[in-house]
Amino acid sequence: MKEMRRIGFCRRLLLGIVFCALMAGFFFSYIPQELMRGFLFVFSGAAFLATVFWARWQGRQLSDFSNDLCETVDIMMEGQEPQNFFPCDETAVSKVQDKLLQYYEKMKDEQQRSRQDKQTIQELVSDISHQVKTPTANIQMISGILNQHELPTEKQREFLNLMAVQIDKLDFLMQSLIKMSRLETGVFVLHLEEARLSDTIAGAMSMILAEAEKKNIRLSADCDSKLTVKHDPKWTAEAIGNILDNAVKYTPEGGGVSVFVRPWQFYTRIDISDTGIGIDQEHYNVIFQRFYRGEEVAAEEGVGLGLYLARGIIAQQNGYITVKSKKGEGSTFSVFLLS
Repeated sequence: MKEMRRIGFCRRLLLGIVFCALMAGFFFSYIPQELMRGFLFVFSGAAFLATVFWARWQGRQLSDFSNDLCETVDIMMEGQEPQNFFPCDETAVSKVQDKLLQYYEKMKDEQQRSRQDKQTIQELVSDISHQVKTPTANIQMISGILNQHELPTEKQREFLNLMAVQIDKLDFLMQSLIKMSRLETGVFVLHLEEARLSDTIAGAMSMILAEAEKKNIRLSADCDSKLTVKHDPKWTAEAIGNILDNAVKYTPEGGGVSVFVRPWQFYTRIDISDTGIGIDQEHYNVIFQRFYRGEEVAAEEGVGLGLYLARGIIAQQNGYITVKSKKGEGSTFSVFLLS
């Protein structure tokens, strides 16, 4: 940088000397008056000195400019903001500092996002390890028993059935964790299209028909077959299906689960109601957290990811979910999709 400034200064000085010499030669040749020649000589000398001072001033300005930028960069590298920044000034330094600050803020946001992603991945690894541990340990224990003991055929079949149950649990858990990781890491891609909401709800209800029949639970749906909403049919059915699965799971035998759709001005509301055990009001927020299981439902099947995934899927479509419940009388989950 110093070498470039020195070369620039020498060039400007040389041009000034050549210009003054040419001007002096011209006037001395064509103007005979001694007084005029003296005046021009003084003028040429003054111009030469002015050129020298201007070149030095320019060099000092360039030096101050580079020093200010270097100071700004040094302060930013220390994670601070420059104190000598005046954004309202229309100077070259302020303009360059403004661009540097914009770049600095963008880099800070990227670093923060990187730290959050790293923390998310660490939490995911920890959660997966914790959740997989129990079914894996059960499978290992059953396998050890079958390998180390001579058991009657009936007993072997019983242990094999238990192992199959644990394998199914592990498979369900892994599928849920894969969906959760895709949602957490931002690779969850939705394909929004204008589609009939009745078809999406029918697809969601088909997921829980078998379990509802086992418990003799009445299912009903009220949705205009002509009603269309811009949404992802596959993943929206997954979200609604997760809510319906919980409704069937926590509703006693002989109860009922219903779906009622109402179009609003800006949103379309989907109410999913059940006659189940209900939820305490203080738990309305925590039930959407991943792996949350209430103490009263700890014995039921599940890993606590259904509502978490449902909320994430609906939120990706600029929608939201609310809940209203009364202990012992049932719950209503309301899904709101942009109309």
